[in-house]
Amino acid sequence: MSRTIIVSNRLPTKVLRTEESLTFQPSEGGLATGLGSIYRQQGNVWVGWPGLFVEDASEEEYVREQLRDDSMVPVFLTEPEIRDFYEGFSNSTLWPTFHYFSQYATYEQSHWEAYVAVNEKFCQAVLALAGPEDTIWVHDYQLLLLPAMLRQARPEATIGFFLHIPFPSYELIRVLPWRKELLEGMLGADLLGFHTFGYMRHFLSAVSQLLGFSSQNGQIETGARTVLVDAFPMGIDYERYVQAAASAAAVQHEAVYREALREVRVILSIDRLDYSKGIAQRLRAFELLIQRYPEWREQVSLIMVVVPSRDQVAQYAALKEEIDELVGRINAQYRTIGWTPIHYFYRSFPLEELASLYRLAEVALVTPMRDGMNLVAKEFVASKADGHGVLILSERAGAARELSDALIINPTDTGQLAEAMHDALVMPEDEQQLRMGAMQALVSQYNVFAWAKLFMDRLAYTKIKQHTLATEMLTPAVLQQLRVHYQDAQQRLLLLDYDGTLAPFNTNPQRAQPDQELRLLLQALADIPQNRVVIISGRDRHTLEAWLGHLPIDFIAEHGVWLRPAGEEWQLFQTLNNEWMRDIRPILELYVARTAGSFIEDKEYSLVWHYRRADAELGAMRARDLLNHLTFMTSNSDLQVMEGNKVIEIKTAGINKGSAAARWLATYQPGFTLAIGDDRTDEDTFRAMPPEAYTVKVGSTPRSLARFSVASTTDVRKLLRSLL
Repeated sequence: MSRTIIVSNRLPTKVLRTEESLTFQPSEGGLATGLGSIYRQQGNVWVGWPGLFVEDASEEEYVREQLRDDSMVPVFLTEPEIRDFYEGFSNSTLWPTFHYFSQYATYEQSHWEAYVAVNEKFCQAVLALAGPEDTIWVHDYQLLLLPAMLRQARPEATIGFFLHIPFPSYELIRVLPWRKELLEGMLGADLLGFHTFGYMRHFLSAVSQLLGFSSQNGQIETGARTVLVDAFPMGIDYERYVQAAASAAAVQHEAVYREALREVRVILSIDRLDYSKGIAQRLRAFELLIQRYPEWREQVSLIMVVVPSRDQVAQYAALKEEIDELVGRINAQYRTIGWTPIHYFYRSFPLEELASLYRLAEVALVTPMRDGMNLVAKEFVASKADGHGVLILSERAGAARELSDALIINPTDTGQLAEAMHDALVMPEDEQQLRMGAMQALVSQYNVFAWAKLFMDRLAYTKIKQHTLATEMLTPAVLQQLRVHYQDAQQRLLLLDYDGTLAPFNTNPQRAQPDQELRLLLQALADIPQNRVVIISGRDRHTLEAWLGHLPIDFIAEHGVWLRPAGEEWQLFQTLNNEWMRDIRPILELYVARTAGSFIEDKEYSLVWHYRRADAELGAMRARDLLNHLTFMTSNSDLQVMEGNKVIEIKTAGINKGSAAARWLATYQPGFTLAIGDDRTDEDTFRAMPPEAYTVKVGSTPRSLARFSVASTTDVRKLLRSLL
């Protein structure tokens, strides 16, 4: 029976060391809550670090035994690994970079090596548990390399990945020395999840710019597999916060706080100590509020809860000092005998006390400089049973994409934030209830359980779609069958595309000439009497003649326009004219002028616009525009517009690789046919093949008519060598 394995840096239970023994404390985090219904199901398991350095083997075994009963498997880290992997690369390189604080990022090779090693340690722990039918769900920025490591060991595994923090723009990702390795690591998953469409868009952009992989509708073609990327905004356990806010303990705490505060109105701020949260900025905004609107003095107080975090790290220690100084200065300047402007708590609170603060507050300040989602905003909404209260939310929190009924602000605009606090305090009750009601309906519907179910359902669908629509990989068993049929046949036809099939692509097409290995391989195949080797390419006949004309092989050039059996002269497939090129070429020249790096290739009976050397995103956008433009222009003509790999070609309709290949099939009537190609133009060849032919697609696409696929040109050459 298949099961689900959840993998994250931290387990949902934290192991703590006391003077007497080790204790086990459950996590209150949203992820632990949301996935509790999954990992506690029969056979499922959660893999992660237990949260401390364990000193000896007996302690490790004790921790394993205690966690095993709660469906958890620990991965133990050494003190150097905790320092270099967790505090180093994860939190001193990735965290600041992904949160747009690259000035705080460090780039230590030793930290990177520790990050790789720990991801490998997690990989081994998962492989020891995972069977071929199991689903593996990897979480967050500490394990970006893990999906690819798992994929390499288990190519057919079902792997999902979710990033809980922002994914930054390409301009920030490109700064990282290990950027490609990180992206390739993530692409080991079948499904990649982000909180918002914006993060998803940044990821697709980075993959396009740095790895050259195109995407359409969130599907990335990696050359080996199709990876789906989607947005899954994470929710909270809505009912848990509703119940906590309604509990007797929360009501009692609220009464105590209200008695101490008397009639003073409350603005609430709750955050972990971090430079990404905008805590100092909101303190300055609160000060500006009581400067601009003196009538709020002695009428409103800010309750600020800051949860301790990493305050031994320089940036965090400096932030803590700045917060302490701001609170001290503002209180010293504006406090009266009966009123304290800011009530500041540097500690965490249990759930019932948090719920009482949510009940008490009329306004919640959730104004991070950058945040993946921010669940505090949703917790506040869930806790307001009476429908009163106003949420002030940063436009840079993922939650702002959903909670549009909050007062959305720019967290660096102190004046705007001060005005938003004033607007919130004077907002009529009916407007408060209207806004809060809309947000509560959304937060209750899209809760953390719906989030987890949606991701798992989408992952299962993605895998089914891969198996249903994708070509079958050319496995050793299939290759053995192919070789048997090849050996048994008296007449064999080998139809081989060139660019992207026999030779890798080059940014300059004229530099993709065949190497010595390829020339010798084609010579050896053509020397076998039973073989008919045909290069079937979109290239012009003169280039093919110059590169491979000395070999005893056949040519189909310009997608079937020109034909040349070995030892004969070139001939046209049919009589053609090229007068249309005078009208089309100026359009292509316009796109060249607008797209640096693109160029036009002139053939005798076709024109090709190349954009492989252009900026990846700009080139893709221009290609879509050009394709639409040309398709409209040629709709009532005998011209055809074809989209290939980083090219758009215009030629006479009705002539393609498939029609030319069909002529070779009819002429030679082979007992064995092998057709290999890599892009959309080769689909015509695959379509023309008889059912028993071996059709092979290079790379991955769910739309190929080929029966089998291989990953790269290297695999194509291995396949052809195996026939010798």
